[in-house]
Amino acid sequence: MARAGKFYLGLVTAVIFILLEIAAISLLKRSSTLQNIWINRISHNIMATSWGGLTKVRNYFGLREQNEILAGRNYELFKELQHYKELEKTMHAMARLDSSSLPSRFNYIPAEITAMGTNSRHNYIILDKGSEHGVKPQSAIITPNGVVGMIYAVDRRYSYGLSLLNDKVSVSARIGREGLVAPLSWDGHGFDRAILKDIPLHLTVAEGDTVRTSGISAVYPPDIPIGITTGSRLIDGAVNVVDVKLFVDFSSLRYVIIAENPDRQIIEKMEE
Repeated sequence: MARAGKFYLGLVTAVIFILLEIAAISLLKRSSTLQNIWINRISHNIMATSWGGLTKVRNYFGLREQNEILAGRNYELFKELQHYKELEKTMHAMARLDSSSLPSRFNYIPAEITAMGTNSRHNYIILDKGSEHGVKPQSAIITPNGVVGMIYAVDRRYSYGLSLLNDKVSVSARIGREGLVAPLSWDGHGFDRAILKDIPLHLTVAEGDTVRTSGISAVYPPDIPIGITTGSRLIDGAVNVVDVKLFVDFSSLRYVIIAENPDRQIIEKMEE
């Protein structure tokens, strides 16, 4: 109750003070022409300041509306720019791809790498194309210069692939166009080396032979260049392997081609 009494007492005091101030100003205005001019000038200044403040507030909200319109236009321009970048990327990738040398039974989708792991034995690739672009699992990832990997999983807008620099990836390869067929895989050392395994012990492979995809696969198109042989060697005196220098430079890789075989499932079912 005491606190409420103090509040009301203060309120009454403030009201009385304001009324006295108004009365004093009224008396001053009536008593002297000079004081009247002075008071009017102060009043006009206060009104001008108030109107100026209101104008600034109106201008502020008007500018905010204009900024929102400009932001919308900028967003539309940004989307249009991204569209042209996408077209440029597609043209760049397809220009490097000699489609006349690739089997027509495969569907080819240009893509850009958005992320890539290179520091483990299970390296991966994430591409900016997904199911809405026609990408399917078990599709090959290639470039005009060689094999990059294989699509493992697909999202609506992105796809996840296993890099050739992954010890779980194996590609059926051929030495020369009519030569020996053997599985090729990463040797786990460096970004530019792989090995051909299961080579008969009595065979010696010369350096400089071109290694290509064999075509004995429903995943990879045939005759895609992979690398060149750099010699053969025995491991533990029992396993003959051929060293291959890869054509693909994984350290600077950016654009790739996804090759999807629409008949893959039919072929694999017949192979069971």
